[in-house]
Amino acid sequence: MAECIFCKIVAGEIPAVKVYEDELVFAFLDIGPINPGHVLVIPKEHHESSATIPEATAGRMFRVGARIGTALRRALDYEAFNLHLADGTAAGQVVMHAHLHVVPRGVEDGFHWNWRQLRYADGECAEIAKKIIARLDMTGKSR
Repeated sequence: MAECIFCKIVAGEIPAVKVYEDELVFAFLDIGPINPGHVLVIPKEHHESSATIPEATAGRMFRVGARIGTALRRALDYEAFNLHLADGTAAGQVVMHAHLHVVPRGVEDGFHWNWRQLRYADGECAEIAKKIIARLDMTGKSR
């Protein structure tokens, strides 16, 4: 993608502080970190949505993310880490190249996701599950 900032980073056209790279993924420090050490893991191939990333690449992204999270705990003395992937603008995705955030966390870091917790009405949970199952396609083809 000619105008994608992450594609330009992979191509070396825009500088980034690289943490890891292999044939499928590229990982670098986020320039606007939640906490110091916040890393982004991206597929080298352009994909706007996690739904189009080949399975091997998506698996590699999460495996690399988990290993980087472990390294963050050891190197920077964090207690934990979050793996976060927003898919689509409504989910909070800002750069339209799929990316996995590896966010190092400490008990007292002051960051909160601010998630709400709703409740299902009687029977609603089963009905929603039924609709999801009817549309679930594990082959990657659209329905």
